[in-house]
Amino acid sequence: MPRNRRTKGAALAATAAISLLATACTGSAGSGATDDPKAKTTLTFWHGWSAPGEVAAIEANIDSFEKKHPNIKVKVVKGITDDKLNQALRAGGSNAPDVVSSFTTDNVGRFCSTNALADLKPFLAKSDIDPARTFLPQMAKYTEHEGKRCAVPLLGDAYGLYYNKKAFAEAGITAPPKTLSEFDKVAQKLTRTKGDSYEQLGFMPNFQGYETTFEHYASQFGVRYFDAEGRSDLAGDPAAKALFTWQKNLADKLGGYKKLEKFRTGLGDEWGPKHPFHTGQVAMQLDGEWRGKMAQDAGLDFEIGAAPFPVPDDQAADYGKGYLSGTILGIAGVSKKQNAAWELVKYLSTDTDAVVSFANAIHNVPSTVAALKSPKLNDDPLYRTFVDIAQHPKSSHAPSSVNGGAFLLTAQDLGVRHEAGREKDLDAGLKKTDAQIDKDNEQAR
Repeated sequence: MPRNRRTKGAALAATAAISLLATACTGSAGSGATDDPKAKTTLTFWHGWSAPGEVAAIEANIDSFEKKHPNIKVKVVKGITDDKLNQALRAGGSNAPDVVSSFTTDNVGRFCSTNALADLKPFLAKSDIDPARTFLPQMAKYTEHEGKRCAVPLLGDAYGLYYNKKAFAEAGITAPPKTLSEFDKVAQKLTRTKGDSYEQLGFMPNFQGYETTFEHYASQFGVRYFDAEGRSDLAGDPAAKALFTWQKNLADKLGGYKKLEKFRTGLGDEWGPKHPFHTGQVAMQLDGEWRGKMAQDAGLDFEIGAAPFPVPDDQAADYGKGYLSGTILGIAGVSKKQNAAWELVKYLSTDTDAVVSFANAIHNVPSTVAALKSPKLNDDPLYRTFVDIAQHPKSSHAPSSVNGGAFLLTAQDLGVRHEAGREKDLDAGLKKTDAQIDKDNEQAR
């Protein structure tokens, strides 16, 4: 299942909650672990998975871990939100978790800078694990902040383009588009209007659409976000302006913001069988590797295909890249059992069989190099498209920030205003956005 399934409001709440860690967190800055990992003990592991299949998959790995480490028992608590996680990491105490996972990769910067999660470098060093070689490099990068590693990846998500093969055939389209100019033409060709609405929309480009966020688009454009001094630099980055300009132009070509928004608000739930891509209301969808399994479960009456999401025409040589995200795994800074906790973190994140079995079970991308090469990994062609995207050297996640993902929401807010016509001067809007991001980041330090 997807990691980045937050609504905008939930994301803001998570960012606000975790910001409290800066003044309230009691985590240790160093390993300082003194517990004996071979002694009998019980660890508490909090995770966010809640669907039966997901829960069963992680519990199967926990069972395997306990068999290999009979002295360690693991108490698993499922369905934990980031709000609950943040509160526990601040409070500590006997009921606090020892090992935690989070779907919010955007909060790694805050987790690391506040010591909410323990520094894993000493543990990795004593286990002779090099993160840059063990994990997919792009995933290793988004689990550290300013040289501090407080998390490791536990599976990942890669984003690409799903398309309705039946709709393509009916429109005479023989292959998925690779550049954005090709994509725009295909989206228009696939769009059939019906009165003031749509019988079929080629693609929903709006920033409030399902997965069509600023951050997901930004990976295709190569937006750099910050300058060398760490200040927001959207106004000085041609890629950022090109992104906003392209997005609004495509929205206008497909009927305009108001018409698209009216259509969008009547679409089915993103996580249910009535997703607009499942129903044929939208012919192309920007989404992650989980969508293929969800589409299969929905019993579609048409065949679907998957490909990398198109890139700007001047970056055609980089076609194949995409946005990456994933679950992060770490040790609570307040835990008194960090050596034992490390044994669980190490097993879940680096044992090849554990990683592959978990990836296959919940249809996510493996996060280790060895797991990606495993012959046991799911060989479904749709799924493998996203495995390839994850391994593209220019696939990326947004940089970490002391303010979590707040800067991404600020950029997204500009996108909504711009596509709606409320921000008529894009250059001025980019400068205002930079100023707001810098102000927010400064207050978070």
